[in-house]
Amino acid sequence: MTNSEIVEQTIAFVKETLQGAEGGHDWFHIQRVFKNTLLIAKEEKVDVLVVSLGALLHDIADAKFNDGDETIGPKLAQHFLTDLGVNKDTIDHVIKIIENISFKNSLEKGNKFSSLELKVVQDADRLDALGAIGIARAFNYGGFKNRELYNPDIAPNLKMTKEEYKKSKAPTLNHFYEKLLLLKDKMNTATGTKLAEQRHQYMLDYLEQFYQEWDPLQLNTGFTA
Repeated sequence: MTNSEIVEQTIAFVKETLQGAEGGHDWFHIQRVFKNTLLIAKEEKVDVLVVSLGALLHDIADAKFNDGDETIGPKLAQHFLTDLGVNKDTIDHVIKIIENISFKNSLEKGNKFSSLELKVVQDADRLDALGAIGIARAFNYGGFKNRELYNPDIAPNLKMTKEEYKKSKAPTLNHFYEKLLLLKDKMNTATGTKLAEQRHQYMLDYLEQFYQEWDPLQLNTGFTA
């Protein structure tokens, strides 16, 4: 099976598996991350098959939709790729990407897996959490979890541990300060950083507009970005 055929089979598998998924983590999210990955990979010396499969399978079973179990996604991806006949080194690398890509895992201390392929896919995934799409995804997930849009009395927690992050039920706007606005400075590649800067500014402009509409008398100016 050629690399192109492997990617096409994986696309079909992901589309089928994610039917009915929450709108911010559905096939279209995967598709955007996949395209961002290919864009960034043009400027990096990476294994294109590894980054393609890593992007396509990175959210095949997101832990937050599986009672916090972070092992389901890697296992599902490994079984699929093994059945497809992908070589072991490629599978192992893809699994490491899935296990290490998430923002919440960056909150843990200690030695972690690192590769240029992981960095490329991670940048691509983080880009989809920024800008207009990032805003839409944040509020879509907040609605899915029945969270408040904003509560001036609940300040963002900027020093969360991984477990605190996973259990947070804070208003959606807090998520901007606890994650989204931090991503620009966490990008790994030059291309990712450049793309992130514009999307970051868009979110800052959005927040300014949000606070103006929330409190037209400007008695409350919101959190400091």
